[in-house]
Amino acid sequence: MRARDLMSAPVETVHPWTPAKEAAEMLSEHGFTALPVVDDDDRLIGIVTEADLIRGRIPADARAEYRHPHHPHAAETTVGAVMTSPATAMSSGTDVADLCQALVDGRIRAMPIVDGSRVVGIVTRGDVVRVLAREDHAIAADVRHRLEIYGGAGRWQVEVHDGIVRIVDLFDDVTDRHVATLLALAVPGVVGADTVSAEQEVGR
Repeated sequence: MRARDLMSAPVETVHPWTPAKEAAEMLSEHGFTALPVVDDDDRLIGIVTEADLIRGRIPADARAEYRHPHHPHAAETTVGAVMTSPATAMSSGTDVADLCQALVDGRIRAMPIVDGSRVVGIVTRGDVVRVLAREDHAIAADVRHRLEIYGGAGRWQVEVHDGIVRIVDLFDDVTDRHVATLLALAVPGVVGADTVSAEQEVGR
């Protein structure tokens, strides 16, 4: 799978001059975890996350003043003042496996997807989890559809268990079996795939 297969598009964005309160309202209303920050040409210049918006913006309880001997500065009021910049981004053709690794390694919850520097979408951890949660029967139907387009109907037997696909090719063509495996691996929700000939299946 590629990032384009998972990304949400078009994506909600904000500008550096957008009020921080407005960005918080957008996150709350839509259930987002982050918003790409763009300039007038939709070029990515940063990202504003839930953490960015809550950092230093909630006044301490005045009754606990002894714990805060110094008065905090006034909270920043624009996205540009609180955003993370520069922002990590990936292209729409990025392998989802690489994208997931970047989300984990960077401890980030959302990855802007760009075409050059222009924002075209976003992929969140939640998007990936939803794909992994797809029902096996839905995955199997997608795999069969792709295989029928490639090699014709009635040729393939497809079974899916916990996202792992097993394909039986009633013909015996090594190249076609390789292609069938690649086609299956590109289906959202597939975590592994193997294609065997009917003769190999009988010999199991």
